[in-house]
Amino acid sequence: MRLLTTVSYDGTAYAGYQVQPNALTIQEKIEQALSKIHKGQEIRIVASGRTDAGVHAVGQTFHFDTDLKIPETNWKRALNAVLPNDIYIDHVQLVPDDFHARFDVKTKKYQYYVLNNEDKDVFQRNYSYFVKESLDIVSMQQACTMLEGEHDFTAFCAANAGVKGTKVRTIYQATCEQHKNQYIFTFEGSGFLYNMVRIIVGTLIEVGKGNRKPMEIREILVSKDRSKAGKTAPPQGLFLTSVTYN
Repeated sequence: MRLLTTVSYDGTAYAGYQVQPNALTIQEKIEQALSKIHKGQEIRIVASGRTDAGVHAVGQTFHFDTDLKIPETNWKRALNAVLPNDIYIDHVQLVPDDFHARFDVKTKKYQYYVLNNEDKDVFQRNYSYFVKESLDIVSMQQACTMLEGEHDFTAFCAANAGVKGTKVRTIYQATCEQHKNQYIFTFEGSGFLYNMVRIIVGTLIEVGKGNRKPMEIREILVSKDRSKAGKTAPPQGLFLTSVTYN
């Protein structure tokens, strides 16, 4: 049977989600846990997508196939018993055999946290991007609205991404909210290119600092030129918060 699993993880100690040679990854730890439950049998998982080193998740999803007759409710307990403390299985459910955790995705939502303060907070260093300069919330909100809709996001994709096919994506929601000294950027869309959210946030922060005007977002999109956008924001402020399916 095929099972869809929702997982949360703190990406601080990992070289990203996807298995890599000579590097610790989220996928490796989950597959090791599944192998232990299956008494040494190799079990591969297929995720909704990968996250980079230092990026976190509270709603990542993956599927795997198993011959074990374990009730759905017991899978969560079994996996969490053998996973490290920075990876936690939130939910496991039975899905059709032709379900695919990556290809059946309808929307993904990311949130990015920025700490805007005079001094750094050592307890937030792994979970937010520290920006000391004052930020204009109104300008950043105006810039966010220009990202919504269907666009070619080539300018907001890492130059070395090696993406095959179209770079057109649809953003259903792009917002910026302020909660005291914290800014939270939220993006929900049909899909995201490599480093897309982090490049968008880096550009929006430049707008917030007054180094760019909100209208420049449209010009950057039309240019399809990565060099026209801002710097890539660091990974630790980024969280994959949810994945929805058709």
